[in-house]
Amino acid sequence: MKNFLKDFFYLDNRDDEFDEEEVAQPKQQARPQQQQPQQQQRPQQVQQLKQQPVPQQMATPRKVQQPVQRKTQQVASNLPPQQVAQMQVVEKKANNVVSMNRTTKVNLFEPRMYSEAQNIADCIRNKKSAVVNLQRIDKENGKRIIDFLSGTVFALDGEIKKIGIDIFLCTPDNVEIDGAISEYYYEEDKY
Repeated sequence: MKNFLKDFFYLDNRDDEFDEEEVAQPKQQARPQQQQPQQQQRPQQVQQLKQQPVPQQMATPRKVQQPVQRKTQQVASNLPPQQVAQMQVVEKKANNVVSMNRTTKVNLFEPRMYSEAQNIADCIRNKKSAVVNLQRIDKENGKRIIDFLSGTVFALDGEIKKIGIDIFLCTPDNVEIDGAISEYYYEEDKY
């Protein structure tokens, strides 16, 4: 059974050589005849393209990409050198350039009313960090503002962190907060 499948899928070497010679000779003779008419038609096509007006969109210069490097590799196998296939490997150069010209802004807010929370949320939505000082607002409205900002930060995949007594840092998703500030409890009786 194994030999039957092997013989079914693989031709022995004598059959391969015979088939290649028959097929290769007619193709070589047919190619030169096909290429001659194409070479005669090409100058006519070029003249037709030159006569057509260039659209305004194509007349503007465009950014030219860097050429792609190409390498050829041979496939390793135990076949004779005539039957070894060649493969093209395309390598692209990655441009890993980071713009250092932009400055990052951190906005400071001291809301006195709950309605000012919308301005803080807009700042975070515009990819800017915000430091919110809640020392000048009553505890109930301060808690409402923090709840509102927590929802905003969560929806935008940002972070919110307490950095002091009633002071919070809200950052968008493009800013990471690293580290922690320990809580310091001031006791008047100690001193």
